[in-house]
Amino acid sequence: MNLYPTLQTHIEQAQTLPISDERKAILQVLIDYVQQKVDHNQEISLNFICTHNSRRSQFSQIWGKVAAAYHSIDINSYSGGVEVTAFNERAVASIKRFGFKVSREGEGNPKYFVFFSDDEDPIVTFSKVYDDPANIPKGFAAVMTCSHADENCPFIPGAEARIPVRYEDPKAFDDTEKEAQMYDTRSMQIASEMLYVFSRIK
Repeated sequence: MNLYPTLQTHIEQAQTLPISDERKAILQVLIDYVQQKVDHNQEISLNFICTHNSRRSQFSQIWGKVAAAYHSIDINSYSGGVEVTAFNERAVASIKRFGFKVSREGEGNPKYFVFFSDDEDPIVTFSKVYDDPANIPKGFAAVMTCSHADENCPFIPGAEARIPVRYEDPKAFDDTEKEAQMYDTRSMQIASEMLYVFSRIK
């Protein structure tokens, strides 16, 4: 797999970021889930869930898929929320800065086709509820990426595992001089942690 050069550089940077023991303990639950699937030669499906499916869950869907592919692990990567908004344009701008190639289709809540390699199909992203027909209906792990969704959705139909991996919301920095920096910081953290998760799979 030939990653786009700018993206390759950012992945190499992400792999050098330190991950605290506390975060490693959180991520271990996800590692164990994926490893169990690999051990039993079962399909791996992850649905990253956040309230609006606009920022953190989108970053996680994208980086989860790329990190798995980087480590030669085949997964289905989805995302969803509890209400429909749109893939936030600030988050879209951030993934472009990381070297993804992005095309857009539609208005309002457009579909984005996110390319990370000319050798791979694009990741298709848009804001949707977690049980949207575009997502797998059962046999997946619900990875809860925000506290609101984690606390307000005690039951995710069809999920065989529920794994909290919460991230701070870059939305707090919207329309400030730190906006781009904080979106990129959160994206880089998620990249780093997803790369760590799939690097641990044997």
